[in-house]
Amino acid sequence: MLKPNEMKLSKPLLLLTAVILASAAKAQRPLLMPPFLKTGDRVAVISPSSSPEAKTVENGCAILRHWGYEPVVGPHALNNYHGFAGTAEERREDLLWALRDTTIHAIMCSRGGDGAVQLLPQVALSEFRQHPKWLIGFSDITALHSTSVQAGVMSIHGSMCHAIAAQGGTDTVSVTLRQLLEGQLPCYDVLPHELNQHGTAEGILVGGNFSVLCGLAGSLYDCLNRADEGLILFIEDTDEQMTKVDRMLHLLEVRGILGQLKGILVGHFTKYKHPENDFEDMYHMLHEYLQHYPIPVCYGFPVGHQRPNFPLVEGCRVRLAVGPDGSRLEYLP
Repeated sequence: MLKPNEMKLSKPLLLLTAVILASAAKAQRPLLMPPFLKTGDRVAVISPSSSPEAKTVENGCAILRHWGYEPVVGPHALNNYHGFAGTAEERREDLLWALRDTTIHAIMCSRGGDGAVQLLPQVALSEFRQHPKWLIGFSDITALHSTSVQAGVMSIHGSMCHAIAAQGGTDTVSVTLRQLLEGQLPCYDVLPHELNQHGTAEGILVGGNFSVLCGLAGSLYDCLNRADEGLILFIEDTDEQMTKVDRMLHLLEVRGILGQLKGILVGHFTKYKHPENDFEDMYHMLHEYLQHYPIPVCYGFPVGHQRPNFPLVEGCRVRLAVGPDGSRLEYLP
C-alpha cells in the first residue's frame, strides 16, 4: 500500500500516463490499400449480418467463379438464428477465419440486414490489419467498413451476392466492381443537381449507411474519429424517416464532425414518408442544414439501396469537384 508521500508523487505520473494513452488513442494508423486480385485468387463469402437464401449465395459464387476467382463459402454463412446468419459467435468465427486465412485474398459479404455490430466487441482492430484484404459489401456491412478504416485498411462499399448475380455480373455496376478488384480505380461523373453546393475538396473517403454509421458514434470502430484528418463523407439509407435522418445529421454537428468535413456525397435515400415537416423530400431537408457549411455537396450520387449502387473505396484519398455542369469524384495516387 502506498504511503501518503508516495501517493503525492504518483498523481503526476498517473496524469502523464493518461495523457500518453489519450494521445496514443487519438493517433491514427496510416491507411493501407490491400493487394488487388488476380485470376485464381480465393474469395471468402461470409454472412456477418442477416441470414441469406442459399440460392443468393450460390448465384453470387457462380459470378465470382465466372470472373476467374475461387469462391469459398464460410462454414456458417447459410445459418439462421433468429433471422441472423447464425449466432454472433458463429458469424464472428467466419469473419476471423476469412481475415486470418492467408489463402483468402478478398471477402465478399452475402448480404446486409442487421447484426454486424454484434461481432465487433470481440474483434481486435489488428485482425483487419494483420493480413490486409478487400472487404466488399454495403448496408449493414458499413459497420465492418468503418472498423476496417479505423484499423487502417481500405475496403470496398459495393455490391454483394444478389446484386452481382442479378444481371449475370455484366451490368455496369458489376463490371466496375470487377475492374476495381483488378486494380482499375474508377472516376465518377455525376449529373448536376439543383441543390448541389459547388466547390472542390480533397480528403479521405468514408461513409455508407447513415444509421449504421451513427450507431458506432464515438466508439473504437467509428471511422469518423478520423475527422481531423480531412474526410469526404458519403451517406445513404433506407426505411429511415426524415426526422430520424435529421437527428443523425445533428449528431454529427454536436460531435463537431460536420464542421470538419471537406465534402459530402448524398446517395440514395429510399422507402421513407414524404413530404414530412413541410420538406419536399430528404434532399431538401438535408440541404436546409448543409447549405450553411462552405463545402462541396453532391446530391444524387449513385450509391445506396437502389440501382445504380457503384462501388466506392473507403479509406482512399479522393478529389471531389462539384460545379454547374455536374460533379466528379476521382481517386488520388
